[in-house]
Parts: sequence; C-alpha cells; structure tokens
Amino acid sequence: MNEILLLVEDDNNQRFLYQQELNEIGYNVIVSSTAQEALEKLKSINVDLVIMDICMPGKDGIEALSDILEYDKSIPVIINSAYGTYKDNFLTWSAEAYIVKSSDLSELKNTIRNVLDNKHADI
Repeated sequence: MNEILLLVEDDNNQRFLYQQELNEIGYNVIVSSTAQEALEKLKSINVDLVIMDICMPGKDGIEALSDILEYDKSIPVIINSAYGTYKDNFLTWSAEAYIVKSSDLSELKNTIRNVLDNKHADI
C-alpha cells in the first residue's frame, strides 16, 4: 500500500487507536492533534488522504476542510466525527465522505479504501 494518511484527531486515545489500526493494515499514518498542525504538515508531506475530526480546540474540522481544499483540491478528506448532525451542514459536503465515529472501525477502513481506489482510478 504505502499510502500516507493524515489523521487529525484531538483525543489522544482515539488518535492512538486509529493510528495503530490503520498502520496494521498497511497505511503510513501521520497524526496531528490540531487543525493548524495538520495544515502545516500538509505543506511539507505529500499525503494521499486526510481523516478529519470536526470538534477540536482552535480551528475546527470544517474550517480546516475549507483550508485544505483551498490549498489542494486533489487531497480527499474524510470527516470522522462523533456528531452526525454536522452531516447536514453544507460546508461538510465537499468532503469525500462523512463517517460517524464508532468503536467498530470497519466503516472507516472501507471508506478509506474506496476513496483511495477512486482517487487512483481518476489518475
């Protein structure tokens, strides 16, 4: 695989769990605990996909999504939030997918694979 994922999650336990789970299936996972840190990493690392939480201190995931798309529209973003209510916010519609967090990471893993497969098919 060797695809690089940028995981933006402010909760230490979730960030660690997601990183471990995604590393185990072959992804190279870079982590950020804030949107600002993620935006800085995007400018220095060529990532294949961003997984973004919404509710974070400082800049939230919706603002960061807008900044990412302004920086590079070709980077797919999956919103991964505990809150399904943001799905109705039109500002989240530019993300490739919107996942409501679950203790079962199957949906997230399948969505990552599908988004990356579609990205590679478009090239």
